[in-house]
Amino acid sequence: MSFTLRLTIVILASAILAAIVAPFAAAAVAAMGFRFPFPRIFDRTVMVIVAIAVITQARALRAIPLLRSGFARPIRNLARATRGFLIAIIAIALLVYLAAFMGAHASDTSADLWRLIPKYFISAIAIAIIEEGFFRAFLLRGMAGDFGRTAALLLSSAIYSITHLIRSPAKFYLTGIHPLAGFETLGMSLAHAANPALMLPTFIGLFLLGIVLVEAFLETGTVYFAIGLHVGFVIGARLCPRMTSAGLALPGWLGGWGSQPLISGLAAWAVAIVILLLIRPLTRPRRA
Repeated sequence: MSFTLRLTIVILASAILAAIVAPFAAAAVAAMGFRFPFPRIFDRTVMVIVAIAVITQARALRAIPLLRSGFARPIRNLARATRGFLIAIIAIALLVYLAAFMGAHASDTSADLWRLIPKYFISAIAIAIIEEGFFRAFLLRGMAGDFGRTAALLLSSAIYSITHLIRSPAKFYLTGIHPLAGFETLGMSLAHAANPALMLPTFIGLFLLGIVLVEAFLETGTVYFAIGLHVGFVIGARLCPRMTSAGLALPGWLGGWGSQPLISGLAAWAVAIVILLLIRPLTRPRRA
C-alpha cells in the first residue's frame, strides 16, 4: 500500500473516531469545570487521534526516518531559523505600514502589543514545529515517493491550505452528552470549507504560503528555515488585526476578502510570491 493511500485511510478513520469520541471528551472537560467551545474540543480530539494513529502506523509510513531527516542538525540550522523569522517579520511589517499609510491605526497600545508578543511567540513556535514536521518533513517527503517532487509540492500545499479551512463556523457549548455533536460539527466544517466565495481567497493565500514553506524546506533539506518563516507569519497573523483594526476600513486587496484576514488579500499574495522568488538566495549560506 502506498504512503498516500495509507495516510488517507488513517486520517479518515481518525476523523470518524474523533466525531464519536469528542462529545464524551467535551462532557469530561465540562465535568472538570472547564468551559470551551465544542468545535475547539472537536479539533483537538481530531489532532490527538490522528497523532496516535500515525504513531501506530509509524513503521509502515516511515515516520521516524522522515522526521529524523527533516529535523537533522538543529544547532547548525539555528541561523537559518532566525533568518526565516526575520524575513517573515519584515514582510508582515511592510503590510502593517501599508495599512497605516492608508489610515488604519492600532486598536491596542504599543505596550499592550509588546506584552502579547511573548505569549504569541511561544504558541507560534509550537505550531510551526508541529505543522512543519507534519506537512513538510513527513507529508511532503512521503508523497514525493508516490508522485514525484513537483506533484508532492502542489498536493501537500493544497492539503495544507484545505486543512486550515476546515473549521466549524459556529461556536457553541455542550451541556451533557450529545452523541451526534461530533458528526454535526464535522458536517458544518466541511460545508463551511465548500463555500467558494468565502474560502477561495483564503485558499489561494494559504496555498501560496504552503508553496513558500515547501520551497524553504526543499532548498535547505531541513525544516528550520521554514519554521522560522512560519513563526513570523503566525505572530504577524495574530498581531495584524490588533495593529490595523481601528480607523479606516482596509480595502479587500490589503485586508483580505476571505474567511481569514490578511492572508486572503492580494497584498499578502504578492509578498508570498516575492519571498518565493527569493528563496534560493535567502537560504544560501553566507560565504566566509
